[in-house]
Amino acid sequence: MTTIQIENLKCGGCANTIIKGLQSISGIDNVEVNVDASEVQFDNNDESQLVIVKEKLSKMGYPEVGEDNTVFKQAKSFVSCAIGRISK
Repeated sequence: MTTIQIENLKCGGCANTIIKGLQSISGIDNVEVNVDASEVQFDNNDESQLVIVKEKLSKMGYPEVGEDNTVFKQAKSFVSCAIGRISK
């Protein structure tokens, strides 16, 4: 299982969006989100998928800790959060 610590994770709505987004990537399974620890865990088949997952998280507004967390990404996370709460 691979674990990534991310920025801007606020609630279950965020978690729902992240889980749906990562499950759409071929070869990514068993996606779990720990809101309290700001972590995403998942199973992947190879290392190339890790880059795809990190890019997807960043585009949704949840960059990996240490990546540039711009105001745009922070705003994007609020939109992703709201969508996740609506589409439970």
